Amino acid sequence: MIEGLTLHQLQCFDAVVCEGGFQAAADKLLRTQPTVFAAVKNLEAQLGLVLLDRSGYRVALTEAGRAFHERARVFLGDLRALQNHARQLAMGEESELRVVIGDLCPMPPVLALLREFFDQHPATRLHLHVEAIAGPWERLFDGEADLIIHHIDKADARLEFIDLCAVRLVPVVAPGFLDLPASRQVTPQQLRGHVQCVIRDTARRASGPSYYLIEGAHSWTVPDQLMKKEIILQGAAWGHLPDFLIERELRDGRLVSIAGRHLQGGRVELTAARRRDAPHGPVAGRLWQHLLERAPAWTIGGAERAAGKSRKPAMIGGARRPLQPG
Repeated sequence: MIEGLTLHQLQCFDAVVCEGGFQAAADKLLRTQPTVFAAVKNLEAQLGLVLLDRSGYRVALTEAGRAFHERARVFLGDLRALQNHARQLAMGEESELRVVIGDLCPMPPVLALLREFFDQHPATRLHLHVEAIAGPWERLFDGEADLIIHHIDKADARLEFIDLCAVRLVPVVAPGFLDLPASRQVTPQQLRGHVQCVIRDTARRASGPSYYLIEGAHSWTVPDQLMKKEIILQGAAWGHLPDFLIERELRDGRLVSIAGRHLQGGRVELTAARRRDAPHGPVAGRLWQHLLERAPAWTIGGAERAAGKSRKPAMIGGARRPLQPG
């Protein structure tokens, strides 16, 4: 008989499957191992099914267990969505919203977007943070941000996002910094003897890739792109900078691009992103709608032109809309 099934039993069973064992499941659920073991054992008894094969070093799903788990995960996911919806209904107007801006975002247009919205919502305080590299992602997944404006892994099903624009990263030097001609033929090996300036990852648990870092080269780390730009302008180092930040310097010759076959630079797509599985109050919902409406006309100079030339459709929460020059 299955009338006596409990949510606790299903959660314990799901945790054992996802974590690979009873102790790991207990740690995740903040319960004791015997409690989790008993819950799964009782679930099997009530169903009249053997869900887990315990004969090996690690527990494994039986055929019946696999089929049952597929349906149980759908049920638990729907339950979490219902709980989030109930929390949203219970929310009043939020007293504060937490927004994290990534290090590659152009500040003037981003702040203009936020100012326009919060001017209409004076009762909601904006807590604004600037983070670099993996910092915005960490704050979002740790529940310390309601929204981030940064590049993301668009394949991550936990996120919904609004495309804003593309930003190109250009390797640059100041004239005279290199002991060889600054050209498109410069190789990473030739730069190994020169100081490279890189952004410091603000994530507390930083473990991601070191973007564009030349192995074996001496490097300076800085907290933001403006300081990095000034160090490069001073002729103290070379590095990659976002195109919108160096348009003027490239035109007047204070900086020289060394992008070429060997140093191709890069391109990132900036988005506004939030978690699908987190409750969003009414003010957060209106902020999302505000960004959704403003995104097609968003302009940040060079970065917007780069996106506009490509004419690639932008993904806005799963729907395609074209980015248009402002």
